[in-house]
Amino acid sequence: MPSSLTAWARVLWLALSCVLWMQQAQAQMHSPGAGPQVDKATASADERVYQIEPGPLGSVLNRLADAAGVLFVADARLIQGKTSPGVQGTYGLRQAFASALEGSGLALVQEGMRFGLRPVEAPVQLSELPPVTAQARTQGAGYHSQRAEVALRTPTPLIDVPQSVTVLPRALLDDQAPRSMAEALRWVPGVGAAQGEGNRDTPVFRGTSSTADFLFDGLRDDVQYYRDFYNIERVEVLKGPNAMLQGQGSVGGLINRVGKEPQWRTHRELAVQAGSWAQRRATLDWEQRFSDTLAGRLNVMAEGANSWRDGFWLRRSGVNPVLAARLSRDTRVTVGVEHFEDERLDDRGIPSWTGKPVSTGRGTFFGNPDQSISRIGMDAANALIEHDLGEGRSLSNRTRYAYYDKFFRNVFAGAVTQDGANVILTAHDSQTHRRNLFNQTDLTVPVQWGRWRHLLLTGLELGVQDGDNWRQTGYFTRSPYTVPLSDPTSHDPVSFRASTNDPDSHSRSETAAVYLQDQIRWSPQWLAVLGLRHDHLDTRVRDRRQGLDLGSRDRLWSPRAGLIYQPVPTVSAYVNHSIGYMPRAGEQLLSLNSRNQALTPEKYVNLEVGAKWTVREGLDATVAAFQSRRHNVAVAIGDPATTPRFDLVEGQRSRGLELGLSGAISSRWQVSGGYAYQDARLLSTTSPAAREGATLAHLPRHSASLWSRFSLSPQWAAGLGVSYRGRVFTSTDNTVVLPDYARVDGALYYQSGPALKLQLNAENLLDQRYFAFAHSNNNITPGSPRAFRLSLITAF
Repeated sequence: MPSSLTAWARVLWLALSCVLWMQQAQAQMHSPGAGPQVDKATASADERVYQIEPGPLGSVLNRLADAAGVLFVADARLIQGKTSPGVQGTYGLRQAFASALEGSGLALVQEGMRFGLRPVEAPVQLSELPPVTAQARTQGAGYHSQRAEVALRTPTPLIDVPQSVTVLPRALLDDQAPRSMAEALRWVPGVGAAQGEGNRDTPVFRGTSSTADFLFDGLRDDVQYYRDFYNIERVEVLKGPNAMLQGQGSVGGLINRVGKEPQWRTHRELAVQAGSWAQRRATLDWEQRFSDTLAGRLNVMAEGANSWRDGFWLRRSGVNPVLAARLSRDTRVTVGVEHFEDERLDDRGIPSWTGKPVSTGRGTFFGNPDQSISRIGMDAANALIEHDLGEGRSLSNRTRYAYYDKFFRNVFAGAVTQDGANVILTAHDSQTHRRNLFNQTDLTVPVQWGRWRHLLLTGLELGVQDGDNWRQTGYFTRSPYTVPLSDPTSHDPVSFRASTNDPDSHSRSETAAVYLQDQIRWSPQWLAVLGLRHDHLDTRVRDRRQGLDLGSRDRLWSPRAGLIYQPVPTVSAYVNHSIGYMPRAGEQLLSLNSRNQALTPEKYVNLEVGAKWTVREGLDATVAAFQSRRHNVAVAIGDPATTPRFDLVEGQRSRGLELGLSGAISSRWQVSGGYAYQDARLLSTTSPAAREGATLAHLPRHSASLWSRFSLSPQWAAGLGVSYRGRVFTSTDNTVVLPDYARVDGALYYQSGPALKLQLNAENLLDQRYFAFAHSNNNITPGSPRAFRLSLITAF
């Protein structure tokens, strides 16, 4: 096991430096007179006509904020169970909110560009409500989410978004304590996970696997690695193509991790965790208010673990300081940096035999653990500038720079020999250096033309991705190299060197895009979302192995159109059509070659029909039926020994139905989960192993999950989760099947006052034997046996 003391020491040094700096800054700036004061002037009182019917307070406020084009965020518990008389007539912004809040005992407050609520009895600023937000965080209340930042990039309630969106809020992440993205996605209808060759997250969106459709605060985080949640406020999962706002890729869906930001309060939370197989983890979340105009937040994480898998080990750490400054009443700047490391045994699981996983112990390692490692080092810097232009208009600019240093090497199982006695081992390694720089500018403008209200979003995105990638093949003392199936762990020497087919390339991709989106409401019942994006995408690849210069230039038009009907404020029905593209360079910019560089990109067309229902304040139910078709799939024709020609065919079709439920059934009972029926097939034969009519890999026909938390008393609460996944094929040749399974998880929570919490999480309570996922026919990961994790969380 490699030593990680140097890495941990570096993270600890960075964390301590940040803590000392925050304490020094607090001492210098705690005086009320320090720094410029925030102007308490109100927002513009421009008048407009509102026709918002009476209903649940939260729904009325969301529709009011939507109509006014302002960002509104409030603690769900402040509005729980309250109703509003609605807003009908001509009002200025504050007068409209006052009308909506009549009789509620609440008042509107403003923090920069954001509006919120406070009790009338406690006339303080939004940033001066630490008891409310702190209590919500420590008790884990609030599985309900009102908005998804990345859905339309405007302050729009989810009920007004014509797309299937699942949000995993911080309260749910805290209660479940997932240790991987795959674990978190088990509770998202229509989204699963593949193995990722033991070195990366690989979500499967409605049958489409991806290793790149990840965002951090709305900007690309698309290198292959395992992500953590230590600095994450919530996870937003969008299903279906989202190219209108995100550009190339995002053809099946995307995952946006929203980072924790300063909240202008002083609060510190330390969590330590210990679990099965020597798992230990510590996190620190330190929020510091320095003055009315400056606040900071520091998140630190360190973890180490072994596993039920023989020889497995894991070491990861991260540190993420963030500063937020109010430069004026209308302007706010947020900047942050992150250093993250993850190092582990690269475990690609077990092979198959006669159409199913081989019969072996679930901890048996196939390959050479001494030569199997995956590690990632990531350094990133993020900046956000927000400016309120008045009258509901806003301007924002985001920038993200990230450098990734990724390496993996593995010796793993290939096919089992025909007699079933031995298994062939194979090996390779890969190194990737990637530099991403993205800048995104959004201008939001509300416009009213007669009775038609428009919320216009226009923007510009610029990006550069520059990377190097090379690979080596592992060579054994004999070929083929086999080991007995009964004793498949090998420690024999392996040498790694480049073969003529191993890639060695430098790539550079430049993106320039403009987009326009219009959210139109012409009556209380009808609204539409229309958008169009144009991308200039230039990719150049230097193939150093073959001495070739390759390139592609794509000019992509990505439209979307959604229509929403709301018979009452708590119900919406929608239809949505969207298009996405996958360039020939592929999601990791490694697939361009002399044969495909001139081909047009693959095209994904999605049609979705759905409905959303606010069952009660804080509880949402959703249903969505979808169909997605993949076009322009390249199929080689002619003699492969010569220069082949290609036919572009319709490659696959995915269709299905999703149900979702999230929020509070009662003041003591929170739930999150859903059900999905999915059918995805190849429409053309694209290779000998991918024939027309085959079912796509990693996609269950039926899947369901439900996590539930119930408060037993003011101190005690319990959680129970059940997840089911139907059988799946491990590849498109449909020769190997993973059987279906159901897994039961649980948790127990004890709250000892506002500052101390104990939490016990149990995974696979019934010790069910199952297979979690696969990468291919011979890379299959057994599921975890029963495991426990005990956490102590203290606020100070």
